[in-house]
Formats: sequence, C-alpha cells, structure tokens
Amino acid sequence: MKRLFLKAVLTAALITCAGAGAMAGELLAKANAGEAVRIGFANEVPWAYPGDGDAPKGFVNSIALGVLDKMGITNIEPVVTDWGGLIPGLNANRFDVITGGMYILGSRCENVDFSEPIGVFGDAFIVAAGNPKGIQTYDDIRDKGAVLVTGAGYNIVEVAKREGIADDNVMQVPGPTEILAAVRAGRADAGGVTFFTARVLAEQAGGEIDITDPSLLPEWTLSWVGIGFRKNDDEFRAAFNAALKEYLGTDEMLAGVAEYGYTDLQLPGDVTMEYACANR
Repeated sequence: MKRLFLKAVLTAALITCAGAGAMAGELLAKANAGEAVRIGFANEVPWAYPGDGDAPKGFVNSIALGVLDKMGITNIEPVVTDWGGLIPGLNANRFDVITGGMYILGSRCENVDFSEPIGVFGDAFIVAAGNPKGIQTYDDIRDKGAVLVTGAGYNIVEVAKREGIADDNVMQVPGPTEILAAVRAGRADAGGVTFFTARVLAEQAGGEIDITDPSLLPEWTLSWVGIGFRKNDDEFRAAFNAALKEYLGTDEMLAGVAEYGYTDLQLPGDVTMEYACANR
C-alpha cells in the first residue's frame, strides 16, 4: 500500500512539474492572446522601482516596456519583490520577466536566460563625507580591514570574495536604503553599489556621503545588463530580442530613459549575451 501511495504521489508531482513547464513555455502565445505579462523588479532607483500603485518606473522598465510595446504586448502586471527574490521568483513562476536591472553574470546565466544587453555599467563605493578611511578600491577595503556593505545577491558579493575580502567584512542587506543607512550610521566603511545607484544615494544623503571614482575599480567589474527570462521561454526571448534590436538606441528609446540619467554612453555596443555570460 505504501509503495502504491508513493508511486501515485510521484506521478502527480511529475504531471504537475510538466504542466508548470508547459505553462511557462507558452508565454509568447499567452501574451499574444492578451494575457498579462508579469514583470518582476525590486526597489532599485533609478534602474527599476515602483511608482504609485507599483507602476513600473526606472530606465530598465522603460526599455522593457518599450520593447514589449513593439511586440504588441501592452497588458503588463508589475510584481515588486526584494532583489534576492528576483531569480527564485522567476523560476517559481511568480512573474514572467525580470526587469530589475540585473548584470549578466556567468553564475546567473546558469539559472536564467537573458536578453541581449540593454546597457553597460560600472560600480562605485559610497563612503562617509571626506572619505575618512581613504577607500577607493577593493584593495583598500581588504588591506585596511574595512567593512563593506552591499545588497544580498548583488554582484559585489562575488567581486569582494574574488578580491580577497574576508566574509566577515562583507555585510549583506536587502537593498540601497539599508546600504545607505549602514554607511551613515558608521556600521560599514563603504557601500558597494552601481555608480547610478550611488548618485541617487548621494542625493538622498544631503552631503553626508561621497562617491568614489568608478574608473579606479577593476575593468573586469564593468558589466552588461539584460532582461531575465525562464530557461524554457526561448520563443518569447527570441521575439523580445528581435524587437530590442530595432528599439535600442533609437531617439524614442533615449527620450524615454533620459529622466533617469541613461544616455547613449550606456549603450552596450556589439557585446552579446553569450559574451557576457562567458566573461563575467
């Protein structure tokens, strides 16, 4: 009896998993039929963040929505979550697309597929005004025994480890608000964020923090951002990439992202998703 019950449970589980995979794989057909496409993002100003009623704001959302519109897809449902929940939420079918402003990294490419790059970006540190510990690089943090705060799931966690910073000296918090709070309170000596995010945090801090020179960080930390998709949504991703190719860099697209500070200097050039996955 126990064997029969176990077999029934396993059979049901396999049917459920197969059904979920089939549903995910039908995203393009569902979208073309007018069903909502759920876009997942965190509160990452100016990349992707919720406005009134969770309306999708930020330059990554602007680009993604522009591409979806070119595909004829206008029924969009925003889903806001913590940064660390973006990839797990995508693979758990909580949403269909990640628009959060995610770097295309080899470790992430193992779990999700990305669009072709929508831009190239670098990181920086936020430090207390006057930079009392003289922090400009990861070497400075390591050699001075300083504490680095960054977001859980941020690429900077991997970079810090590669640069030899002890795990005990890396504080992980949910996102930019907590990173800024840790630096302002003196719980951390430097906050690792993207340069775009650092500019926003500096404005919020009202002169209490400075931004380090992003050009002093290793060239290999320069990264490309893509839109994330489930592994079995290749048909949708191919259609998205085709529309992205026609939209990226146009006057229409650049006008839509201008308010967020994205300019033609951030355009990714000829770098492909495959290159970014293999080299970052």
